[in-house]
Amino acid sequence: MFIESIGQGPALVLIHGWAMHAGIFAPLTARLAERFEVFLVDLPGHGRSAERDVVFDPLDCATRIAAQVPAATWVGWSLGGLVALHAALSQPRKVTTLVEIAANPRFVLADDWPHGVDAAVFRQFADGLRDDWKRTIERFLALEAHGSERMQAELRELKANVFARGEPALSVLQDGLRTLDRSDLRAELPRLAMPSLWIAGRRDRLVPPAAMQWAAAQAPRGEFLEVSAGHAPFLTHPERVAGAIDAFAAGHAAV
Repeated sequence: MFIESIGQGPALVLIHGWAMHAGIFAPLTARLAERFEVFLVDLPGHGRSAERDVVFDPLDCATRIAAQVPAATWVGWSLGGLVALHAALSQPRKVTTLVEIAANPRFVLADDWPHGVDAAVFRQFADGLRDDWKRTIERFLALEAHGSERMQAELRELKANVFARGEPALSVLQDGLRTLDRSDLRAELPRLAMPSLWIAGRRDRLVPPAAMQWAAAQAPRGEFLEVSAGHAPFLTHPERVAGAIDAFAAGHAAV
């Protein structure tokens, strides 16, 4: 798994979402590296991680990342948020503070969970991967950008970044969609030992803000922040998101 570090200061781990790589965080990284030593992760099968013939498993990824970085603030976006959440639950000594950006403890709807998307959405994307995987990724990016007040600009940035470090492995993309479809960590949230910050995009069509607000309320030391953005608030509001992460991590470090 490819992990690079930039900057100096307290350690901070950044974990990207489905089909992406750490380069998507460029607007955020530039600001965080002024304050932190930022560890940028390319998940297996993505970006500069050489592994291609692997099974993507968020707990395995969390364990492997934790073995390669010091105790740190972990920041996960979307699918990367599940990896960070698994790390916080399984490796609490390595996660000093947790920041979840547009990441849902359960991404799909259920009879007892109105804060997700229809399971058919992920299954349609999985079917599309078999027929035309590049087109399917573009459709997923459009869903991520939908609702943003800068939708076209955000979509252009997502498309420009998605293959900037090479093409993701098809099998890993399929595993990632299954993870989004099947994961349910709602019952685990009360076990979070560290402070957690849940940053939602007000116009997010994949992860409703209500899901993030609910999750923050379940975590014993959870806090909630809503940004006027879509699914990738760090692209449209990098100063706001970086400032919130910095203040949150610094505040709890002081305590």
